[in-house]
Amino acid sequence: MKKRVVSFVLVLIFVIFTMSTIASSIEIKETNLNLNVKSAVLVDAETGTVLYKQNENERLAPASVTKIMTLLLVFEAIDKGALNYEDVLTVSENASSMGGSQVFLEPGEEMSVNDLLKSVIIASANDAALTLAEHVGGSEEGFVEMMNKKAKALGMENTNFENVTGLDDDVINHLTTAGDIAKMSCELLKYEKVNEYATIWMDTIRNGEFGLTNTNRLVRYYNGITGLKTGYTSEAGYCISASAKRGELHLIAVIMGAETSQIRNNAATKLLDFGFANYSFYTDEGKNQVIDVYGGSKNTVEVIYNDCEMLLNKGEEARIEKEIQLNDYLVAPIKKNEVVGKIIYKLDGQIIQECDIISSETVNKITFFEYLLKVLKNLF
Repeated sequence: MKKRVVSFVLVLIFVIFTMSTIASSIEIKETNLNLNVKSAVLVDAETGTVLYKQNENERLAPASVTKIMTLLLVFEAIDKGALNYEDVLTVSENASSMGGSQVFLEPGEEMSVNDLLKSVIIASANDAALTLAEHVGGSEEGFVEMMNKKAKALGMENTNFENVTGLDDDVINHLTTAGDIAKMSCELLKYEKVNEYATIWMDTIRNGEFGLTNTNRLVRYYNGITGLKTGYTSEAGYCISASAKRGELHLIAVIMGAETSQIRNNAATKLLDFGFANYSFYTDEGKNQVIDVYGGSKNTVEVIYNDCEMLLNKGEEARIEKEIQLNDYLVAPIKKNEVVGKIIYKLDGQIIQECDIISSETVNKITFFEYLLKVLKNLF
């Protein structure tokens, strides 16, 4: 009995060690960047891995960075077919009365979803944001409920939304954190169309009659910028979720509570520069391969090597070793998407990632009559 217990403990220790090795494939640099802001975080956009943090869980007013969640729900509605870029929406009295940044929509005015999105993403227009929200959620209250539900689904545990714009004159508990903003930013960036809007410096709406200028000044000068959203109120200070991509590495820098826009932009730039200087993103593109099947209704099956991606410390890419574990043949029955092998990635002899090799189709076990038919075909 004691031998069994000891064996179990040894196996458990091995499993835990292996899991921790895979999960800790990069070294998070312990660095103080002296950002001079209330809160900040730098994450990898693909994996959500935190690369730098400063009071990242402090609950603060987010100002118009709130609109990242507003936009996320709008793009989800478009993705589901509930809304189209060409759809024309009618502006409500409520939406037209919004203060702060706006494009001065009139009650009853009609505008396409495309132009409303441009107005929100480029110019941070509150009236355009509420027009979209009322259409998707049925009302502002309904949409805010959707926002909080989505926040919970994304694991944004320190967030509560009270409106769709981030205006904080009459709110009580409209708060979030840099860490939570990074989570919803990662989710929004999954929609590639967002980058098209967010990287526009200047544009127009109303057939060229009304100009838009991007509130994110990094669009003009930061190499690889992909977005995303700025914000300011006297309560929140200057905030930003800034995203940039160089090569395969896509980063998100969140800044909250800067005293000036210049401090905010400098802090975001410093964070992004730090990330690109210290980390890289490794991608091993997948492929398909045909292998033999024994005892199956088919003689072969195609197996799929999915893309394998991982975040690394800069310079580690050249030291990656890849080991493919896949037999020369498979034995039927085989189910579609069944794991039939693995690709193991090692760095300096330590496992840092494992990716599955799966079958592309179901191959049933051969029946007697199928076998008989196959024999007859071979004979004649």
